[in-house]
Amino acid sequence: MKVSTRKEFLQTSAIFMAAAFAGTSFDFKKNKPLLSFSTLGCPDWDFEKITDFAMQNSYTGIEIRGILREMDLTKCDIFSTAEKRSATLKTMKDKGLSFVDLGSSANMYIADIAERKKNLDEGRRFIDLAQQINCPFIRVFPNGLPKDRGKNETMDLIAKGLVELGDYAKGSNVCVLMETHGDLTKTEDLERIMLSAQHEQTGLVWDVTNMWTVTRESPVEVYKKLKKYIRHTHIKDAKLVDGKVQYVLMGQGEVPIFDAIDALSKGGYKGYYSFEWEKLWHPELAEPEIAFADYSEVMNKHFGSL
Repeated sequence: MKVSTRKEFLQTSAIFMAAAFAGTSFDFKKNKPLLSFSTLGCPDWDFEKITDFAMQNSYTGIEIRGILREMDLTKCDIFSTAEKRSATLKTMKDKGLSFVDLGSSANMYIADIAERKKNLDEGRRFIDLAQQINCPFIRVFPNGLPKDRGKNETMDLIAKGLVELGDYAKGSNVCVLMETHGDLTKTEDLERIMLSAQHEQTGLVWDVTNMWTVTRESPVEVYKKLKKYIRHTHIKDAKLVDGKVQYVLMGQGEVPIFDAIDALSKGGYKGYYSFEWEKLWHPELAEPEIAFADYSEVMNKHFGSL
């Protein structure tokens, strides 16, 4: 057996230490979550402030749901011409950011022919814009289950709307995602719609809190059933006060939100954990400087413990 010299021992030790350090670094990077926030939470910030804050607080994605309270993104100045879109994309690249989702207001449940066309047309405009700015997803709503119409009929309309927009998106890099929202928050209903709307360019935005505050279904069980459809998430916490939902900072509510996050992480989810702080709809909520910074800190700390 060869006896190692002191020099060989030190060289070997250095190699093992470097390998161990590299392994630690790799594991940390692997567990680092992809974080984004929705601009719904900062309705009065301009694009420069949005991107600066994201870059400075460990975000790598931005979900656009209005800019300076303009909700039709196709009317926003930063997207209004090819030249401005190019400048916007350069800003994003320079700051290490990506667009992760465009939040439309298009509703799929509407039956009235004129109103339905209006909503589907909005979806098409958002698909076009998403393709132009390298954004992988647009969000649409299922929304209501009108009492004057059969549930099955409404669910069929929702599925048909998704397929129609999915067909429009063919040939692009954009997928149309339906959020778990409104009256469509039960897993069995969502499963049925997605089975009817099977399309390579459709999927779900899983808003955990939207579902749990209504159904109390275990997020772990929900994820098992909806996993194959989930392409994006909306993450937030809340508590019920006198039967009404009150949004709170992460970890301060009643929603088993970290159960959902762990299910996603352990289940192989590769997308963004997008913070939806509904400041535009609820002005009494904490300012975005507080909420966005808190979310990044809490999420990075949580993933560091996994």
